[in-house]
Amino acid sequence: MVAGAGPAGASAAIAAALAGARVRLYDHSRFPRHKVCGEFLSPGIVGELQRLGVFDQFLARLPAPIRRVSLWFGSRQSSARLPGEAFGLSRYAFDELLVVHARTLGAVVLRERLESAPEPVVLAHGRDSRNSPPRDRRLFGFKAHFDGPAGDAIELYFSHHTYVGVSPVESGRTNVCGLAPEWRLRQSGFEFDEILHSIPPLRERLQPLRRAMKWLAAGPLVFGNHLRRRPAQHAYPAGDALSFVDPFTGSGILAAVTTGALAGASAASGMPPGEYLRICRARLSAPFRISSVFRTILRLGWADRLGPLVPPEVLFQLTRPLLAPNENG
Repeated sequence: MVAGAGPAGASAAIAAALAGARVRLYDHSRFPRHKVCGEFLSPGIVGELQRLGVFDQFLARLPAPIRRVSLWFGSRQSSARLPGEAFGLSRYAFDELLVVHARTLGAVVLRERLESAPEPVVLAHGRDSRNSPPRDRRLFGFKAHFDGPAGDAIELYFSHHTYVGVSPVESGRTNVCGLAPEWRLRQSGFEFDEILHSIPPLRERLQPLRRAMKWLAAGPLVFGNHLRRRPAQHAYPAGDALSFVDPFTGSGILAAVTTGALAGASAASGMPPGEYLRICRARLSAPFRISSVFRTILRLGWADRLGPLVPPEVLFQLTRPLLAPNENG
């Protein structure tokens, strides 16, 4: 059984079905759907999708190629080529793609919430919204698609305790996804366009674009790392339910697919949850630590001063999940 049909849950369902297991995939939400997400698929996604047997279908959705990364800290910019080709594809298209493939392999998809599971279950129900921080430290995410000239870079803007990512997705559109503290959003009356226009280089970047949908918002966001939590019997947490990492890293979807596929295969084979979590720690612990440090720098307002000291290619490499188990983890 799999709880949650996002990238982690659907990948788990596919991997378990490929291993010969009978799969029920539960999600009470309507599919397909837009989600607050950077919609950036790191270069490592290619191998993961190939192993799931869905890469050709992925390419058929015409994801936007992304070859460069550009970082803006205030008015200062640094850029670099990515170590491999990345992609931009909306969660609307990506989630549907994975769920359809899971159905093709025989998974039963149920639009309802999984209440109990007397057998192995993959927990891919998303981030934990409990234990929200105090109001002055709460963070909210926002996202919208824009029409207009699209590039081939993922552009990250850090300014005024705020982070905004800009990157192309399918159909020639551009995804704009941001993260800001509640106090900053209150200053603008939660007018996200005003937030974007308060960052000069971002305002210039968006000038030729036109917003194509209403803003979506999510929060408060609670970052969490359950990699060292005592494993529950027959439970395999994956994706954000396992480790909700900072969106600016651009590794969230890759981590979701990677851990979801591993969780599904582990549950199908009867691997002990403790061993599954040990492998996940080896893959995710280092990127989570690095992103946590950078989040603290952003929260304290130091990004404009300290950010330019880190070359973009270094930051990118440090925040990637490992794609093969590290036996020393």
